[in-house]
Amino acid sequence: MNNYIGTIQKLKLTKRKTDGFMLTDGSEELLLPDDQVSEEIHELNEMISVFIYQNRSKEVTATTFLPEVTLESYGWAEVEEVIPNLGAFVNIGVDKAFLVSKDDLPYKKSVWPQEGDTLFVSLEKDKKGRIFAEPISESEILEDLEPAPQELLNKTVTGRVYRSTKAGSFILTEQGYRGFVHPFERTQEPRLGETVEGRVIDVKEDGTINVSLRPLKQEVLKDDAEVIYTYLKENDGVMTLTDKSAPEDIRETFQISKAAFKRALGSLLKERKIIQIDGKTMIRHEED
Repeated sequence: MNNYIGTIQKLKLTKRKTDGFMLTDGSEELLLPDDQVSEEIHELNEMISVFIYQNRSKEVTATTFLPEVTLESYGWAEVEEVIPNLGAFVNIGVDKAFLVSKDDLPYKKSVWPQEGDTLFVSLEKDKKGRIFAEPISESEILEDLEPAPQELLNKTVTGRVYRSTKAGSFILTEQGYRGFVHPFERTQEPRLGETVEGRVIDVKEDGTINVSLRPLKQEVLKDDAEVIYTYLKENDGVMTLTDKSAPEDIRETFQISKAAFKRALGSLLKERKIIQIDGKTMIRHEED
């Protein structure tokens, strides 16, 4: 039965044992343990579908709990554990976790998946016959691409990151659309396997979409203005930064560009919350 490991097979139910049922392919027998039977079995000699794998004790066994993830199919698998020098172990729905090698994870450990994230994987077999999980490749995504409609433009989508590169993050949405997030369209780099929500900023001719994880400009403006005003309140109502300050000084203090800083200051000035005098920005008081 070793040749069947990692696959779903139809086998004949031959006899009942104290700890389960025996199955056969006509030449070899295999145990289906009682705790791996998903529904009541009524008749011997019937053909049933089972997933064959090595359990935690490395015994070849069967289960009627059929996973999406096999040697022949991809599916989403939740990350159970991450071990820095090995990789990530994922749960495909059986009583054994499968390793996604560190070689198949991003170079930057900061974007490695965390426990609870979900990876889109299939099972693979190495030269020694060992079974492991491997993330889906870009070519395999494109082979089975669900084209996005133009009506999706400016709509909000939720997706999971299935690939992380220097060029950006690639996601699969809940509807099966393939999306790309450019580094300029995110405030921080999402993890592989992380669920993200963003706005569709382009629907391309090939049916893929470009997604922004950044908030809308008016929301960014409001957030930046609030950060600056809070900073002023925490510093006795005054700071030496103004719209004339050097970009590097602004970025060092607020981690935003000079253009974004000037827009936020303009908003605060318009709301009469601040004033600028003698190279300083100050909170405006009623008497000012």
